[in-house]
Amino acid sequence: MNQATRTGFTVLRFCLPFLVVVFIRSYPGPWNLTRWIGLVIAVFSSVLLLVAHLQLGGSFSVTPQARHLVTGGLYSKFRNPIYIFGGLLIFGLILPLNRPSLWIIFMIAIPIQIARAHKEANVLEEKFGDEYREYCKKTWF
Repeated sequence: MNQATRTGFTVLRFCLPFLVVVFIRSYPGPWNLTRWIGLVIAVFSSVLLLVAHLQLGGSFSVTPQARHLVTGGLYSKFRNPIYIFGGLLIFGLILPLNRPSLWIIFMIAIPIQIARAHKEANVLEEKFGDEYREYCKKTWF
């Protein structure tokens, strides 16, 4: 990833919580309990997604790679916080839209995220061995 792409990606990550609020706020329809719950879940998830990206730092990649074993911050509780909070973000965005057909996106995204997490686990276990296995015993997903 070149520097311009990395910079753009960083700016987008910091803007994500704001963009989530703007998206849900501007969507037509009544402000009912479902919409408020979706907004809270989406904002909470986007902030934690940003934190997870920042904590992962230079170890972030689109394809499974084993640069460093990150075990601090959110990674001390979850092996895959980016996938967890990414899934919750999708859930939080779909919930207030009240369009049942959009749940297909969620139902497709979750198995894809699980498969990606398993591929990453294999790469990390191959590189870090027992250290990674011990880390897995202390964390969830």
